Amino acid sequence: MPRTQPPRLPGSARSLAASCAGFRLVMELRDLPPLLLLLVDCWASMSAQAGDTPVVTTEALSSTKPAPTTFRPAVSPRPHETPRAPRPSSDPRPTPVTDVAALCVCDLSPALCDVNCCCDPDCSSVDFSVFSACSIPVVMGDSQFCSQKAAIYSLNFTADPPQRVFKLVNQINPSIFCIHITNYKPALSFINPEVPDESNFDKLMKTSDGFSTNAESDVSLTTKPDAPNTAKYEVPGSGTKVKYSLTYTNAGEIIKADVFVLLGAVSSAMVPFQQKFEIYFIQQNTKPVPLSGNPGYVVGLPLAAGFQPQKGSGIMQTTNRYGQLTLLRSTAEQDCLAIAGIRTPVLFGYNMQSGCKLRLTKAIACRLVAQKVESLLKGQGFPDYVAPFGNSQAQDVLDWVPVHFITQTSHMKDSCQLPVALAIEVKWTKYGSLLNPQAKIVNVTANLISSSFPETNSGNKRTILISTAVTFVDVSAPAEAGFRARPTINARLPFNFFFPFV
Repeated sequence: MPRTQPPRLPGSARSLAASCAGFRLVMELRDLPPLLLLLVDCWASMSAQAGDTPVVTTEALSSTKPAPTTFRPAVSPRPHETPRAPRPSSDPRPTPVTDVAALCVCDLSPALCDVNCCCDPDCSSVDFSVFSACSIPVVMGDSQFCSQKAAIYSLNFTADPPQRVFKLVNQINPSIFCIHITNYKPALSFINPEVPDESNFDKLMKTSDGFSTNAESDVSLTTKPDAPNTAKYEVPGSGTKVKYSLTYTNAGEIIKADVFVLLGAVSSAMVPFQQKFEIYFIQQNTKPVPLSGNPGYVVGLPLAAGFQPQKGSGIMQTTNRYGQLTLLRSTAEQDCLAIAGIRTPVLFGYNMQSGCKLRLTKAIACRLVAQKVESLLKGQGFPDYVAPFGNSQAQDVLDWVPVHFITQTSHMKDSCQLPVALAIEVKWTKYGSLLNPQAKIVNVTANLISSSFPETNSGNKRTILISTAVTFVDVSAPAEAGFRARPTINARLPFNFFFPFV
């Protein structure tokens, strides 16, 4: 029996039927739980958003065209008078903080094209033609939102020359726990911090939480009330310095961080000026001990030195690490007797030379003068050992480098032997990896040079030049490429291999 086809309705009648069908669907959905209704509404909203047309651009084209998109019907709990194509939802959306089309996280070089960075605005079509791939293919915001813009970059290698392809699409999050509306808009961005200047510095110092000032003994901070604002804070003879102090536990967890800032006025006449940055790591419940390197010596830090009071004991060091190995300090007066006790530390990598004048105005016993000059050259407590590394431990005596003390004299009849110079030679080498070599001291030699002088008679005056010097010599062997030895093949033949010939 032939099946009777229903008569086709005109457009208005079909619209009315669709509206009635939608109305009946709503009536049936009223009996469903509220959670199910909410999920249906969210599905309808996301289906409508999925109908957005992505914009595709090619580097060689001067216009944009919509990519083909397949639409699907959207279910809505509210009746419509006439069906219409899906359109973007009019619900409130969080305003993006940054336009993804203008955001480029691989643009690291200003005013230069970064290789394989397809979103770099400094790159031209010629640059894109030699790219091998896009290092950042997708740029988008927070993935927790239900809907957001996403910039997609790719390369079309079928074109001649290859071209960059850019798409700006709506990224849909299928999770039912996505963020649909953000009520607290400031949470989408960081608040711009208040930049300190001459007018608000005092206020920020008082209102900042966890910020404390610390006065250092070797720095004086003065204030000029009658000076202009640009020179309100002045540190005489010093630049700006920042020091970080990090306290950690035995497990390596950082539990405290302090920063000490030394402020100084900077004017256009002082530019360029020098800034100093320091960082200290302090273990919890321990007294920090400054080092001259970790492990190798750092240029400009003092040499660690000491002496062994008795055989089998550890190395004894003075608490002042800048006074463990010293030289004479030159002054304007150049009087050795006036500068007795004034020393300058031996700093790693710095060749130094200093001296003074010793004036003998009357007849003095040669032995007493020789003892005085030798004490002046060597200082108080000349060390017997020097640490090979900047972090060498005092109990590891066998690792320390002994100081070889040599005395050179020139004999002359009826003369007085007086020490006139102390020359210290420090030999060091580059130790460890070629990528990060560490400075290691391997030999220290102290050469005390004496000269012969005629005996000073009563009423005669004589001036003797006394000098000290230190020289650092790099004895590192040139780096050579090393290869493993060829493996040896231990091949053994059975004893009757040549039977019956042998």
